Amino acid sequence: MPHDPLAMRSLRARRDFVNAYRRGRRHVTPGFILQMQPHDAPEIGLGLTASKKVGRAVARNRARRRMRALARQILPQHGRTAHAYVLVARPPMLTRPWQDCVRDLHAALQRVHAVKRKTHHAG
Repeated sequence: MPHDPLAMRSLRARRDFVNAYRRGRRHVTPGFILQMQPHDAPEIGLGLTASKKVGRAVARNRARRRMRALARQILPQHGRTAHAYVLVARPPMLTRPWQDCVRDLHAALQRVHAVKRKTHHAG
């Protein structure tokens, strides 16, 4: 069966989340934190998490649903295959306007995909 380049795989193992946190690149936005780490699978990996800082169970579930919809809208076109992306909800994710979230994810993807430049310090 041919591989679908737009396919996304859910990250389920704790080690995938920990690897993205420890070794990945990250960008903080008002509504979420994006963490990105290359991984072995050929498709885009997606992990979602919302801690109790976001609120009770209903609020955390709503935040994860919003982040899932956001990722499904943007990652197939702007994410990189063979990379894992973890979205960590922050409390404003519940009330932030949708277009602001879309803009935030685009900006965050540009930041984590950007090549780090070495800076030379005079001294």
